[in-house]
Amino acid sequence: MKTLIFSSQPSLSPSSSSPWKPKTLTFHPRTLQNQSHPKRSTYKTHANAKGFGSVQPATTKETPTSKNSGKNDNNDGDEEVPQVVFERMLVRIIAAVGLPLATGFAFLKFFDAVKENHLWDVPLWLPFFTTLLTFGTSALGIAYGALSTSWDAEKKGSVLGLEEAQSNWVEMWREEDESNNSKK
Repeated sequence: MKTLIFSSQPSLSPSSSSPWKPKTLTFHPRTLQNQSHPKRSTYKTHANAKGFGSVQPATTKETPTSKNSGKNDNNDGDEEVPQVVFERMLVRIIAAVGLPLATGFAFLKFFDAVKENHLWDVPLWLPFFTTLLTFGTSALGIAYGALSTSWDAEKKGSVLGLEEAQSNWVEMWREEDESNNSKK
């Protein structure tokens, strides 16, 4: 009687009971038949995800005179970053992230070598603090690399980019305030 009751329900059972081999689950043949039923498969794959496929045709056309008429369009007034500025920004980000990260790894290797050779018993807080400081600086390097780049394609900017960072910080928040005020 129990065999008839449990035969209609899908069951999962371990295929082997050896402690040395990982247990794998096997499906009852009836379960596999139910899963491959054509009416139950409702998911379809989409080949062109946003940003990776071909450009979708625009549904509305914009007149050339109404470029910034106060309406929210698809790109929200964002401009495309020139290639020269993008490359400068990428170099600055790599430098602002890579240098502190390499310094942090160098400090860890140095502390390890000093402790292994019994030159100095390095306190545990010192590698922790230097790692926190250098890796944290590396994480902030992404934002600093982007802000310290001159956003003008003709101007190269200074080596450290402190002036550019100050002006870009103000510009970024001014644009944020303007977009918040236009939404109200």
